[in-house]
Amino acid sequence: MLAAGAGRRMGVPKAELALDGERLVDRAVRVLTDGGCDDVLAVIRPGVDVAGARVAVNADPERGMRSSLELAVDAAGDADVIVLVLVDLPGLGSDAVRAVIGGWRPGRIVTARYAARRGEARRDGLARRGHPIAMSPALWRAALELAGADEGARALLRARPELVDEIDVTGDPQDLDTPADLQRWRDSG
Repeated sequence: MLAAGAGRRMGVPKAELALDGERLVDRAVRVLTDGGCDDVLAVIRPGVDVAGARVAVNADPERGMRSSLELAVDAAGDADVIVLVLVDLPGLGSDAVRAVIGGWRPGRIVTARYAARRGEARRDGLARRGHPIAMSPALWRAALELAGADEGARALLRARPELVDEIDVTGDPQDLDTPADLQRWRDSG
């Protein structure tokens, strides 16, 4: 789980924001664990405490998401698969994590696919791809080679669509980027 971001648009780092009395970072650890991840790694900013997960500290998170992803891939060691989520996805549930893990096989990239949310008009009429994303450490390294400073797997997904399997999941793929996003989420709960 990547949780080291500065939260520039939010105005504060997001990992320690609380929804319903639970910090986003703690919620993400719980969702990953309940979803079947045996080893949860949280890439965090200095000074953030996380229970229930191994921790990698990104000493310079202002370098962007790619720097946190590099730490996660390095820390994965000889894992067969890395299941990645971002900390700011309160609509992500353990069932989505379980479904993506269940759909993964070597040499493939598996992403969650969410139906359009109620009231959301998609011009293309298609479902929305989102987290979690599962792939081997070798494919994550390939993603890093293509990623810009504040990117993850997006460029690899575009470059290698023949490797991508989308798994239908329930939940809400919206991330929390701004105080207005956070307020909308709180108001809808």
